[in-house]
This record gives sequence, C-alpha cells and structure tokens, in this order.
Amino acid sequence: MRHRRLSIIDLAGGRQPMVEETADGPVALVYSGETYNFTELRNELVSRGHYFETHSDTEVVLRAYLEWGSASAERLNGMYAFAVWDARIQRLVMIRDRMGVKPLYYYETEDGVLFGSEPKATLAHPLAEHVVSLDGLRDMFSQSKSPTMVVWEGMREVEPGCVVTTPRGGLQATRYWSLPTREHTDSRDATVAHVRELLEDIVARQLVSDVPCCTLLSGGLDSSVITEIAAGRQARAGETIRTFSVEYAGQTERFVADTARDAPDTPFAHEVAAHAGTEHQDIRLDPEALTDIDVRTAVVRSRDIPQGLGDMDTSMYLLFRDLRAHSTVALSGESADEIFGGYREFFSPEALQARSFPWLTEVTPMRGRRNSRSRIAGHTGVARVRQGYL
Repeated sequence: MRHRRLSIIDLAGGRQPMVEETADGPVALVYSGETYNFTELRNELVSRGHYFETHSDTEVVLRAYLEWGSASAERLNGMYAFAVWDARIQRLVMIRDRMGVKPLYYYETEDGVLFGSEPKATLAHPLAEHVVSLDGLRDMFSQSKSPTMVVWEGMREVEPGCVVTTPRGGLQATRYWSLPTREHTDSRDATVAHVRELLEDIVARQLVSDVPCCTLLSGGLDSSVITEIAAGRQARAGETIRTFSVEYAGQTERFVADTARDAPDTPFAHEVAAHAGTEHQDIRLDPEALTDIDVRTAVVRSRDIPQGLGDMDTSMYLLFRDLRAHSTVALSGESADEIFGGYREFFSPEALQARSFPWLTEVTPMRGRRNSRSRIAGHTGVARVRQGYL
C-alpha cells in the first residue's frame, strides 16, 4: 500500500497508513482530506474511553471508525476519501464525503480490489488494464456523467455520500447521505443570516492549520467574501492573511469585453485586498508559459483524461505550482453559481423548458458556450485546495 500525504495538521503524527492493533486483528486507514469537526469528535471519543497518541484528524477518523464502523461517516464534517482494511472482519471499507469533493476510485480483480484517489494511481498497478470503455467515452463527450462511471474499463468511483465494502461474495455499495429537494421558505433576512453563519463557520474551521494558509482572490463576490472573513479572523489573532491572484501579461491594458467578462479581474482583486488589508501578490502568466509543452502534458496527466477547460486548466496548474512556494493551503470560492443561480442559463426560457440538463441547452453544436456566468455570482462555497493521493 502506497500513500502520499500533504500534511496540514500534526505534520509528524498524521503519517499513514495509520494502524490500530486490536485483539482481533489490525485495522489500517489511508485517508485523504480533512475533517473539520475533528476537535468535537475527539472530545466525544475521549469521553467514550479512546486514548489518542497524536493531534491529527487522521487518528480521529480511525478511532471514529473503531467506535462506530462505517456509520462514522455520518458524523464527519469535511471533505474526505478514505479506505479502511478491517482484519477483524476481513473487509475493505471505502468511504467518500457527502458532496464528492475528494475522489476515490476502485478496480476489481480476480482476488480483490485496487483503489486510489486518482485513476492513474490505480492504473499504476500491473493488474489494472489500460483499456478505455465505449460507455466511458460517451460520458466524456456528452458532458454528462453516469453514476460511478469512469472512462477506464473495469474502473468505478465511489459515489458521493456512499460506502463501498468488499465482503466475500462481491462489492456492496450503500448510501449514508443524500441531498433532498425542499421548498425554500425562509425570509430574505433569515436566509442572509444563515448563509453568513455557514460561511463564517466553515472559513474558521478551514483556517485551522499547522502550515501557512492563504486565499485565492479574483475580485468576484465569492472570493471577496471569503477573503474578508479570513482576513478579519487572522487580524484578530494578530496575523495577516496572504492573497493571490492570476494576472495575465497585458490583460488589463489590452482588455476587450466579451460575453464571459465585462471587465478585467485584477483591479477588483486589488481593491478587495486593500480593503481587507491582506498581503497580496499577483502571479503573472505569459503566453510562453501557457503554451509550454511540458506544462500542457502535466495538465492533461493531472486530469487523467484528455478533456478539460483548456487554458483555464493550464492557468490553474501554473497558479498552484507557483503558489506552493508560499502556502500549503488555499481557500477558494467554489459552487456559488450552482447554489445561488449564477449561471445565465438558469434564467434562460429555453433552458428552463428543456427536457435536459440546462447547461446542455446553452452549448452550441461546436461545443462553445453561448452565454457565461455573471461576475456577481463568482464561486461562493469554500474549498481548500491541496495535492496528494491515496
């Protein structure tokens, strides 16, 4: 079993695989991600008689499994994918977080199962065949995705909010969480207060780290809100948070408005950084870096499939590559358009009346998007960006 960990909390104590020797056999854990309520869970587990040797959230997850089994997933607040080999019952247990932030893939063999947090990690094993399936290709080119489907023949992914186990007789998948659809009945003031409470809570939890943190700042609403909250919390602790933006060479001076953007990002990002009092830095990208063949190869390899967002993927890769020299953890806005209706197709009569996914109605036959999102939506939600795989 191989594991590479990007250490965030208790750098030495969270080493993996983490093993607990029980009277009935060892229980071993490999874990990618973070559990944001690990402090509360740790206290509860201590009250139940557990003894901790480290301060890491990894040990909290392991001991939560020892206490509650696969039902421990229901108690975790975070983004995670982990696997437990439980020798007591001769069973592998694979668990993925509720929204599927952290990926987890598996590949059945004649006498067991291979698993990893990336297809390339699983394909590195000699028993995994490098064959692309027709169903996988259909999913890739149709801009939709069948549950558990992966382009590689024989490989599947653990669905968000699911537990996959390997008892004798074959794999079994069970769902421990789903997102129901309900009518929103709160008032505007109550909604604003609730969203503020959630944002302040998760930003505070994600700033807990034994390594440097920063925020990614585009100047949009979501990244600006996250930066303001993070800067305020750090200031109260006597610290200044760092912020980073991407600046394309000559973009501000030669900017031309289009359907995607009506103004360059950089001036907005600088205004927010000045208002929040952050230590700001622009990471400048030029055409030479964006077209470098080695960089483009690395981007495709990181994606695991030859599909993505073109130069946007390359820009993100270069941003994180340079960012890693300054900070280990970056808070970034994600999913605001999906949660708060930021995409213009959400207001398109054609999309609303279509018997298909709204984003498919807004794509031309040449696969170009007719409309794009508005600046005000940005990406709200919070994500911690990091590297590493099981």
